[in-house]
This record gives sequence, C-alpha cells and structure tokens, in this order.
Amino acid sequence: MATNKLAALVVLVAFLAGPAACEGINICLNFNGWLKPSILDPLFCPRGSGPPVPSPSGSGLSYGYYNTRCPTAEKIIKDAVKKAVDENPGIGAGLIRLFFHDCFVRGCDASVLLNTTNSQNSDTEREGLPNKDSLRGFEVIDEAKTAIEAACNNTVSCADIVAFAARDASYFLSNGSINIRMPGGRYDGRQSFANETDQLPGPFSNVAQLQASFAAKGLTSDEMVTLSGAHTIGRARCMFFSSRFSEMDPAYAAKLRAECNGNGNTNVNQDDVTSNVLDKQYYQNVLDNKVLFTSDAVLNSTVTRAQVTENADKAGEWERKFEKAMEKMGKIKGDQQGLEIRKVCWRVNNVGQY
Repeated sequence: MATNKLAALVVLVAFLAGPAACEGINICLNFNGWLKPSILDPLFCPRGSGPPVPSPSGSGLSYGYYNTRCPTAEKIIKDAVKKAVDENPGIGAGLIRLFFHDCFVRGCDASVLLNTTNSQNSDTEREGLPNKDSLRGFEVIDEAKTAIEAACNNTVSCADIVAFAARDASYFLSNGSINIRMPGGRYDGRQSFANETDQLPGPFSNVAQLQASFAAKGLTSDEMVTLSGAHTIGRARCMFFSSRFSEMDPAYAAKLRAECNGNGNTNVNQDDVTSNVLDKQYYQNVLDNKVLFTSDAVLNSTVTRAQVTENADKAGEWERKFEKAMEKMGKIKGDQQGLEIRKVCWRVNNVGQY
C-alpha cells in the first residue's frame, strides 16, 4: 500500500513539473513510455497489471456500411474535415491522433470522446496523461455528428465518425496520396477511464516497449514502424523531448532549443521539413537524427532500420502500408457489452441506466 501511494505521488509530481522534476530527483515513472524511465521503473510500474486488451477482429464491420442506412453520412464527415484542415492543418493531424488514441484503449469505440460516462466518473480517457490538454479535433466530430443526427437520427456511431474523420484527414493532408479503406459498423462504448490510457505507447518508449504495445493490439512490428510515420505531421510539447537535445543533430537541436526557450509546454512541429504534409519525410528525419521523441529515434536501430530506410527510399511504399495499417487498426474491438449509438458524442445515452 505504501509503495502504491509513493508511486501515485511520484506520478503526480512528474506530471505537474515535467521532465525537470525527474532530473532533479532521478525518479521518473515510465507509464508505458510517457515519462522518462529510471532504475525504479520496475518497482513503480509493474507490467501486465492492466485490463485485458482487445485484438483486431473486424466482426460486424463492412465497407459502404452507411450506403443505404445513411447515404449522406460520409460526405458530411468529409466536408467537416476538409473545412477544418483548410483552416488549420493541425486539426487534421489531431483527428488522426484521436483515432489512434481511441482504438488503443478499449478498441475503436469513441471512449476517448467521453466526459460523461455510464459510471458518471470524471476521470475519463481525456484526463489521462497521454491525452490531457493535447487531444484535438473534438469540435469537428461534434459538428459532423450534429449534421448527421439531423439527416439520419440514431444511425451513425461516434466511433465511425472518428474513424472516417481520420481517413479523410489522411487523404487531405497527403494531397490525395493516401486513400484508406475504412469499414463502418462500430458502436459507441459507455465507459472511459483515465488510468487505461497507459496502454498508449509514449514518447520515451524503446523499441521493445513499442513492439509490445502494438503486439497487444494485434499489430506487427512493421505496422508499428508504419503508423509511427504519422509523426510527420502535428506538433508536440517540448517537455517530451527536451531531455534529448544532446542526442539530436546539433543544428536541429539548436533550433528546437531556441523554439522551446525553456518552456516545456511550448509546442513545435514534429516534422521540420514538410510540417503540414502527411508524407514519408518522417523516415528520412529518423535517419538524419532530426526527430523529437526517443520513440522516434530508436527506430534507427538494427531492429527496425531496414524498414525505416525502405520507407524513406521507395516512393509510394509507406503510403500503401499506412493505408493498410490504419484500416487494420480501425478493426480493433474491445468489450462489446452495453454499446450504443450516442446521440451526443461526449456523453452516453441514459446515464446510469445499464
């Protein structure tokens, strides 16, 4: 009990103070790669104690699922995404990340959107360390849902809207180079818990940890490398990489150091070359040691370097693999009990009734 209380205290200190706290006392919990590892990590963060994880099945999903059920649904979502990406490409990156963070916790059930659950708990996935104050794109999902409910009441799940929005954001951000086949037919979950977000691979993860996180969801090492390529877009907080300036390309590190200016909450582009384009530039950045996270840099290792090099060198190679990996990730299913089609994406229907 005392160990658990100390662990909780250290997590709180590290979360509030950022990497500086860890450097000062040399204690930093891993939280599956979301905090810098330390020699005490095995004591405070035992592996294998979390809830059972789902695996891809895709049962009940089909392509063109809404063609007759709600023919305008996918166009409504696509239009909402295009409008958002045209105004701010970063929202598109946020929608792809939202999909990833949804599917890796409880399967693709839109649990990541909830702030009002069946258990009426306030510590939802949105409050988890990997998600708090960093997820984006909720307003796009809500806009699409409102329009769809007006056209086809109680027909299209929020989980499908998240999946289709990630598909469409990938298309627009890649200038049409990425076309993901995304089935529909998901249902929305009624539970969401912050502590379950420790299943998400974090920026301080090593290769073995990344492989284990993805394998737990039925995804291969190659698919892990492929999906990591989404780090070619979007922004990241300095607190998650400022400890490794000395490990980066010197000129790149100097530029980042100036942008961060000692503030761990400052956001910078993840890809300094083509920051608003979903392309294979990420893999050249890995090879050039011009990436932010430890989890990016470790891909330039003997275990995964061949895949990184292939993605960097072969035109169209990564784009095709990304399409398939996103499609497969969209089939991760979790606990199927008590699922529904929400009327509003951020709260369950009939709170507490079942």
